Amino acid sequence: MTAVHERGSGSRNENGSSSGSGLRGRLVALVAGNMAGRLGALASLGIATILVARIGGPELVGALTLVRILPGMVCQLSNAGLMGAAPYYLAGDQYDQRRVRPTVAWLTAGGAVVGGVAWLVLSPGIYVLFFRSFGFWIALAAAVPSFTQGFVSVGKGLLQGTGDLRGASLAITVEEFVFLPFYVGMLGLWYGPGALITALVLADVAAAAWIARRLARRGFFAGWGRPSAALGREIAGFGLRGQLGQLVDLLNLRLDVAFLGAMAGPSVLGVYTVASKFAELVQLPGLAMNYVLYPDFAKEARDVAAERTRRLIAPALAVSALAALPLALLTGTVLPRVFGSAFDGARDPTYLLLCGLVTFGVSGLLQAYLYGVGRPGLTSVAQAAGLAVTVGLDLLLIPRYGAAGAAVASAVSYTTTTLVLLFWFARVRGRTALEAEAAPS
Repeated sequence: MTAVHERGSGSRNENGSSSGSGLRGRLVALVAGNMAGRLGALASLGIATILVARIGGPELVGALTLVRILPGMVCQLSNAGLMGAAPYYLAGDQYDQRRVRPTVAWLTAGGAVVGGVAWLVLSPGIYVLFFRSFGFWIALAAAVPSFTQGFVSVGKGLLQGTGDLRGASLAITVEEFVFLPFYVGMLGLWYGPGALITALVLADVAAAAWIARRLARRGFFAGWGRPSAALGREIAGFGLRGQLGQLVDLLNLRLDVAFLGAMAGPSVLGVYTVASKFAELVQLPGLAMNYVLYPDFAKEARDVAAERTRRLIAPALAVSALAALPLALLTGTVLPRVFGSAFDGARDPTYLLLCGLVTFGVSGLLQAYLYGVGRPGLTSVAQAAGLAVTVGLDLLLIPRYGAAGAAVASAVSYTTTTLVLLFWFARVRGRTALEAEAAPS
């Protein structure tokens, strides 16, 4: 371990000079900014989807989904969870930043190369499974965004870890928004899947350049030493422990869809998809809180982070409840009016999902704490517990209750994950307290 000194359990607090109200005001401002960034990204993606649908119909929308989602998944695997690990190693002072920063940069570049090469190697199978209607050359060309997206995804983590949380939140919007002008500029000449890939690659390059400029202004590229192979292995190990939980979480979010499609058919699946997408809007405050607090907890002493987390549990639950309330009130009117009377059946699943998702703010907070104190593997355990509940209840409830059964399974799964995270928080916090008592004064 290339450490200057280990994070202790003393009372150091980077924000100790600020008043409690000042800390709350800062947290509210940063969380609101991150939520605005996420809403901006959703709006940009929505506009892009509508534009592509108007130009090329459902098939081109399918191509857009494939060339956005699949290369992104390859990037997540190839960079060994670096986006989640980088803030931990960049935020605090327990590691020599002259070695951390070049090591992270080399891991970023290496992960991007691995992603691009992996896509090329797998392209025949990818073509057969996903791109047969678009042609083999399109499947091959999608190797380029498998390379470029890695720089953008990790770059957001670098902004987060170096304390530029406003920049990191803005990058979430920039990543989706810059696609629009590039794609619109091509429409006079080209509008097929190849144009989508070209616009996505140009957007990645533009977003990565914008992120690099912000990092440079904060001195990220100054004073570099030599990268460390040992530190690189440590960072990759941290990232992989957390990435396992992210993959499990992705399965947990989408496994109900797979089971429902197989057991109940496409009509019921369509109703449930609308319900789940609408209900998942309640996750935005929890995601924003996680994003903002993770680097804070990585900087703070462990006992300070634990106490701060304890105080924020009730407010985090209240924020999620407040976010769920208007969604619940709008469910009965918005869904039928926007999607038509055929989607009246989405109302009950939405209510059920909101009951489980109301704890998501607490989950986001606790995951930020566990990442911040260097225990990402515990979040993976909690998410695995939620996945086990999803599988069991889906198999039990979907055959009889359809979309409502899938919603109950997901709601119980979300609550289970939160309860397991609370258990791990109590364990880690208790151990931290014992270490503080045993430490010499």
